[in-house]
Amino acid sequence: MLFAFFAAMAAPERENIREATLEGLNAPARKGDHDGRPLVITDDLLHTVLRPRANVESLEGIRLDLNIPTGKLKGRNPDLASIYRVLSEHEKPQAHLDAVGQAHTDFAALHPGTRHD
Repeated sequence: MLFAFFAAMAAPERENIREATLEGLNAPARKGDHDGRPLVITDDLLHTVLRPRANVESLEGIRLDLNIPTGKLKGRNPDLASIYRVLSEHEKPQAHLDAVGQAHTDFAALHPGTRHD
């Protein structure tokens, strides 16, 4: 019975701690401050990668020309995984648009005379 009493007394305190923790986690996000490390490949570096990539240069060669602008790795070259990751994120919207266009084409071929916008 004593343990049930202590458990009943601890439940509201646990809920208060939980609410305070969630509030503490959400406060920086409301101010625009997001958790996580700073990006290794910034938008400027992405454009630096895309220009030679359009000329079909190797990513290893491109990687050696890049320098990380901020953070504890400042001045070093990014690894290939970071470059591949940022390239795939950059290509996702275009791949989505291509897939939507292909779906519209396929639908029109299956249903001639049906108008879709």
